[in-house]
Amino acid sequence: MKFGIGQSVRRTEDIRFVTGHGQYTDDLRFDGEGFVAFHRSPHGHARIRAINIDVAKAAPGVIAVLTHEDVEAAGVQPMPCGAPLQNRDGTRVKQTPKLPLAKGKVTFIGETVVMVVAKTYAQAVDAAELVDVDYEPLDAVGTLASAPNGPQIWADNPGNESFDWEIGDRAATDAAFASAAHTISLDVVQNRVNATPMETRNAIGLYDNASGQYTLYTGAQGSGNVRGALARFVFKSEEKNFRVVTKDVGGGFGMKGFLYPEQVLVLVAAKVAGCPVRWSSDRTEGFLSDDHGRDMMTTGELALDKDGKILAMRIKGTANMGGYLSLYAPFIATMAGGRIFGGLYRIPTFHAAVKGYFSNSAPVDAYRGAGRPEAAYLMERLMDVAARKTGIDRVELRKRNLPTPEELPYKNWFGLAFDSGNFPHMLEEGVRRADMAGFAARKAASAKRGKKRGLGIAYYVEITAAVGSEPAAVKFTENGGVEVYVGTQSNGQGHETAFAQVLADKLGVPFESITIKQGDTNWVNGGGTGGSRSLNMSGAAIRITADEVIRKGKVAAGQVMQAGGNEVAFDIVEGIGRFTVANTDRTMTVGELAVTLKRESVPGFENGLDSEGVFNGEAPTFPNGCHVCEVEVDQDTGKVDIVAYKVLDDFGKIINPMLVAGQVHGGVVQGLGQALLENIVYDDDSGQLLTASFTDYAMPRADDMPDIEFAYEEYPCKTNPMGAKGCGEAGTVGAMPAVMSAIADAIDVDHIDMPATPERVWRAMHGKAA
Repeated sequence: MKFGIGQSVRRTEDIRFVTGHGQYTDDLRFDGEGFVAFHRSPHGHARIRAINIDVAKAAPGVIAVLTHEDVEAAGVQPMPCGAPLQNRDGTRVKQTPKLPLAKGKVTFIGETVVMVVAKTYAQAVDAAELVDVDYEPLDAVGTLASAPNGPQIWADNPGNESFDWEIGDRAATDAAFASAAHTISLDVVQNRVNATPMETRNAIGLYDNASGQYTLYTGAQGSGNVRGALARFVFKSEEKNFRVVTKDVGGGFGMKGFLYPEQVLVLVAAKVAGCPVRWSSDRTEGFLSDDHGRDMMTTGELALDKDGKILAMRIKGTANMGGYLSLYAPFIATMAGGRIFGGLYRIPTFHAAVKGYFSNSAPVDAYRGAGRPEAAYLMERLMDVAARKTGIDRVELRKRNLPTPEELPYKNWFGLAFDSGNFPHMLEEGVRRADMAGFAARKAASAKRGKKRGLGIAYYVEITAAVGSEPAAVKFTENGGVEVYVGTQSNGQGHETAFAQVLADKLGVPFESITIKQGDTNWVNGGGTGGSRSLNMSGAAIRITADEVIRKGKVAAGQVMQAGGNEVAFDIVEGIGRFTVANTDRTMTVGELAVTLKRESVPGFENGLDSEGVFNGEAPTFPNGCHVCEVEVDQDTGKVDIVAYKVLDDFGKIINPMLVAGQVHGGVVQGLGQALLENIVYDDDSGQLLTASFTDYAMPRADDMPDIEFAYEEYPCKTNPMGAKGCGEAGTVGAMPAVMSAIADAIDVDHIDMPATPERVWRAMHGKAA
């Protein structure tokens, strides 16, 4: 089938985007709307003695000025943390009582304190500068390393401890270490990063007095999730009282998957001011107030026998939660990646202990990969160090510990069943494609040019969020069009193309007749996009819905074509789906039948072939693969150039190879960006953000990145009806350990922390002399 599954169909949505016809939240306009600017905290940690808004309220064009008193009067509750996490003593993680507008205290620079609504944005900004807040600066702690012994931020959290989480069998793990022939220990740092999507965060709030309904337009990763958080946690109201609409989204990367104060506040302000209220973040606001990613420090240990077989693994780590708990924050630092600590390798026994700490910094939550890059990075760096310490070749060491196809499904220490794949083959083939055998010659050639060359490998595994329920709906128009409604949300991944391919393949309807509808809670409410779940969940839901269309169609076709008791069959021939009456030449395409049912009255089919379906995912999927990276390091400056990058992935069944390649390229670039360049830095003593613009925060540019050679092999998973495993985050998961492995190999050290800036690499090369 020309546009079916497995075809590299060009993205249909790109015509809209490249011709300027995309519609993002900031493109929307409403009559009489007010513009928002915030007075944000200039302090990392301070007590609020008083707030005076009188002058601001009298400023030209000002419609309303809101403080925490207005928020409380609206019945708004503190920002929620929905992570289902327990401490090691069985208690639940404590919530942080953080209102959308600060009350009594601020805990990070950039926190929203006062909201100004005016007739123009310029007037709102001018008025916000007239807000007078009397702050009493408090001692601050700006970094994770200092948080346990820093000034206490929350009264109920001594030592700034947010949670104390433990998993695994401590006694069995300690016993395995005691009997091991080799033990390996390594400290690693996950540097803090900012998602920096092309489209900054935004929100437009409307309130209808007659119905009492709030409407929120916002760039998000799932309108249903935002509506649910607003209704259940913040307003304590029924979901029917909220409509959330997401138009086109210019990048999310996990960061737009949460509820933010500004989304709540535009709704409160719309009701108070009696007009639509709009806010769009500028880039500095984004650096200050977007949820950041990563920021962990971990000690990992491996125990091995004399032959290099892993006996046990243990982890002790700390994670930065920032100034208050974001929606999923404790989960990201623990269970999100914790379930696959140890990767695909056979780990007989395991123990991990992770503590979360508050600091005077922006909240930390999911960023592309969300816990899984952290897990893969630690494991792959440990494997490299283990190879150096034991003298076993690093490829061979990995092969000895990877389950073979005959062992599948193989349950890891947590009980997760790796159901499909050929991990030793993928490792060997990935290395072969990278011509590891010829590396010595390339290294010698680099040396002649005064460069140190290194080769790094990483064998990663991802775990996707392919569990729970996800709805879809298929509706037919009177002119033969097909509308597909989904509860996930494209942030640039190409959903409109991939989902249309899924339906065209299943129903045999023309690809060009299909329109994907997403982002409106008045349509369907699903789990949104995150955790590489969209294709697994929405794709499977579309297929289930298509099965319902076929079931209805057989009955309807029997009536329309007067089957007279003869069986009606459905088949796809040469890409066209047809209903055919057995033993006759009577036949109708899906489109012909759907249009007939729309235009004619057929008893029992008042809604034609329109159908709904729900997919219930019962098990996650496990994308995996091999990344091989080569770098050259300048001996005089420490500058790293990536000279070759090859990826071999197993994503199960591939729907659109072109889209998958794009996702892998983007994921690898984000991983390399964190590894080499990006770093959010706070002053430890004041909590001031030192990297609040692109002048100080180094984003990867085209000339920083290599050509990425991507290939794949298909091992369909057995836990999802599509056989697909997900690909959106996998590039990031494999990239960080691969490039850091290459750098360590080039300069002949066990390990170097991210970001591998020229200075850091130069100092590592020159050791104590530096």
